[in-house]
Order: sequence, then C-alpha cells, then structure tokens
Amino acid sequence: MLIWGNLCLNQISAEVTCDQQVIGLTATEYNLLKLFLQNPNRIFSRRLILDRLWGVDDAPIEHAVTTHIKDLRKKLKAGGLTDDLLETVYGMGYRLKPAPTLAVTPHPAIVEEKNGEKTPCTQDLPAINRILEQFRDSFDQQVAVLEQAKTALLFGNLHQALQQAAKHEAHKLAGSMGSFGYPEGSRIARILEHLLIDDRTLTDDEIIQFSELVKALQQQLTLPTVTPTAQPVSLRQTHRVLVIDDDGILSEQLRAEADAWGMELTFVPDLTTARSRLALATPDAVLLDLNFPDTEENGLTLLRELTAKSPDLPIVVFTGRDSLADRLAVSRLGARQFLHKPATTEQIFQAIARVLLRPKISEAKVLIVDDDPITLARLAALLTPWGLEVTTLSEPQQFLMVLFSTIPDLLVVDIEMPTFTGLELCQVVRQDAQLGDLPILVVTAHTEAAALQEAFAAGADDFITKPVLGPELVTRVLSRIERTRSRLQHGKAREY
Repeated sequence: MLIWGNLCLNQISAEVTCDQQVIGLTATEYNLLKLFLQNPNRIFSRRLILDRLWGVDDAPIEHAVTTHIKDLRKKLKAGGLTDDLLETVYGMGYRLKPAPTLAVTPHPAIVEEKNGEKTPCTQDLPAINRILEQFRDSFDQQVAVLEQAKTALLFGNLHQALQQAAKHEAHKLAGSMGSFGYPEGSRIARILEHLLIDDRTLTDDEIIQFSELVKALQQQLTLPTVTPTAQPVSLRQTHRVLVIDDDGILSEQLRAEADAWGMELTFVPDLTTARSRLALATPDAVLLDLNFPDTEENGLTLLRELTAKSPDLPIVVFTGRDSLADRLAVSRLGARQFLHKPATTEQIFQAIARVLLRPKISEAKVLIVDDDPITLARLAALLTPWGLEVTTLSEPQQFLMVLFSTIPDLLVVDIEMPTFTGLELCQVVRQDAQLGDLPILVVTAHTEAAALQEAFAAGADDFITKPVLGPELVTRVLSRIERTRSRLQHGKAREY
C-alpha cells in the first residue's frame, strides 16, 4: 500500500481509493501516480517521466506528460482528494507534496519522528547502541578537534588546516549524531559547520558563539541517548494476519500489541478452523505453528496446501521444532521465515513485517562510500539484514579499485567528502563504459533545489537526506535495485 493522506494505492489489486471510495484511473494515470508515491521528494522532469513510464522507443512527446498530470489531478479531485498531491517545480518538473499524514512506510520504522526530531525506535536500539559504543571514542575525538579550533579562535591563531579539519568533523557529527539519538547534538554540529564554512574569518560574536556551541556539544555526549516512550511505529496501513496457533497466552500478548504494529490479527486454534477461515478470505500473511497436540496432522500439511494454492502468500513458520530436517521441509514448502519458539512478541512482529513487504531482492550488492566510519557502520547495519551484500569504503582514493572489484548493483555515496566529492565520483561512474548505468543514491544534508539539481546533473538517480532514516534508506535502496532489474529484464524481453 502506498499512502498519501486519505489516498491509498494498492499495488496488488492496482486499485486507487480516497476515503475507501474507488477512483477510476487509466493505466497511464495509475502508473504516474505510483511513480510519485514511490519516490517522495524526488523531482521528475517530463523527459524522465517519459523514460520511466514509456521507455525510449515508444515515448510520446513531452507535452503528453503535462496532459496526463492534468487529467490525474482532475480525477483525484473529483474522487474526493481535497489537496493537490503534486507540486510543479518551476524549470525542473514535478514532485510529490508533503502528505497531510505520514506517507509510505515500508516496515516498522527504525526511527520515529516526534516534535520534528528524528530518534531511534525501541526495536532497533540494541543494534544502534552497539554501534554507538563501538565508535563512542570517535565522537570524542571529533569533538576534540572542535575544541582545538575553539582554543585557537580564542587566542586568534586558527590556521587554515585546523579550520578545514574542524569543519570536516562538524559535518560528520551533524550527519551521525542525530542517527544515534542525539538530535540536539546534530543541530549544534550543523551550526558549527556553517560557522566554519568558506574559510572566512569569524567575528568576535561568532567566536563567542562557537565556543559556547562546542561546550554544549560536549555536554550532549554526557547525556543518555533520546529514546521514545511510544510503541514501535505503526505500519500505518493495517495488514490482516491469520495466526494459527493453540497458545492462548501468546495470542493475548500478540493481540495487545497488534495495533501498534499496524496489524489486524485473527487467531484460530487448529488446522480445521484455519482452512475454514482461509476459504472465506485470504489474509496478507500467515503465522503458522507446526505442532497441534489434539491431532495427528501437523502444520506442514497446511503449509503445502497454502503454497500450492497461493504461492505469493507470505508465511512465517513459528514452532518449537528446530531440527535441520524441519527447517529444510519448511524451506522447500515455500515459507518465508522460520522462527523458533520461544520468541518475544517483538521478534514475532518483526518477522511478520519483513515478509509482508520484503522486496524480491536476491544476491544484490551495495557499495557505500563515506569518509565517516560511524555512518558507514550504521548504514551497513541497516541494509545487511535485508539480504544485501554491503561493501563500505571510507577512503575515496580507493574508489575505482573497490568499484571494479565488487561490481555493485547500487552505489550509495556521501556528497561532501575531502579529496574527492560524491558528485565527482558520480561523474566518474557515468563516464565509464562498463558501469555507466549503475544506480546512484547520494546522501546529503542540502535539499535546496540548486543543490539537488547539481546532484542530478552529476549523475545521481536519487537522494536521501541526513540524518539518514532507516526505513527511508532501506526503501530507496531496495526499490531502486528492483526497478533497475525489472527494467533490464524488460529490455531483454523486448530485444528477444
């Protein structure tokens, strides 16, 4: 489901609704709407829209895009959508406006946005804290460079090399502190970076401000990380899950937390009742136990039936049986996840969430280039659980060697790096005869139109803002890889 306010696009049924009322769209209008909903914040020129929806060979003239967008707006308004969801960006194209309510969220969010601040959610805190502890000394060393710059400013002997080093460390802190539960630290570091920009001489008032900000940044690192008190962020689109398990206590625990995860759970205690339920309606996912003491039949029989009838139905097997034979049987029968009892409710919901919206990505490789090892570690930790082979590079000087040794499916690169910028690396890739079409996702703290236009002109396909949100990163990376593979398969089919 792709959500924008009270508008919903169901990618399975290809149905668009507004307040649950169906809006009739042509195939082109539907694909146009889906393109914008799948790419929030992305600006699409008319030429790029033609390339995405029609391809090079059969694309109409660019004026046709304007006509289709006009028709789409008219139909959405007639269907009950009170706000225009598309924004015309003068001289550049069109993009999706911010939704009245939070839009596409692909799985339980790794971060929560509260009062404008981005903070880690409870289910990802252990992983984040492990990385934070691993690199806490790095934070201290980065702040120490800013302390040296502060002292030099106060004594009037800040040389250019130290100013550049301090600006560089402030930039890295601004990008990483917010991701580890220090949103105020990220904000302070951003101001410090701005004060050091362009190698200019600071005024007396700015030197006093710089000194106070460095002190405030040091205090931030003595505070505990910001953790939310709310439940895990909802999927914001209710998913119907059939739970086939005779454990009444577990059922009540799951029922109590289902709303927070955006799931509507139906519980059945045996296989006979499960078959009756499945005959009436197909759920979005199934949580299936293998053992039922009151019958000789086990869950493998039902699993075989379900995969034969509905091969795309996501099934999580949740059982106390955990032999190699059981796991092989479950795998051969097509279950998406194997979860061993006992497990926490959080682990159960996470397993269901993964199969509900897990993109069909296999053996994909991602190369991440960033001079900040803390950011690299966190981005790798976010992407690896999704089956991606992640290679990280903190020294842009080795970019070509690592690029050609890995041959990635996607490149993620920070725009602002010393020696070689991310935009320069984009240009190098686009000039290469072998990897010139490699999808590139740039990470940036600057989202003004001029900066984004420069990134796209250098060869970037998409961008993600700092501090990086886990769900946004995962969604952008997986969807970009999937679209690229689909386009390649389509091209081969047409060639054949």
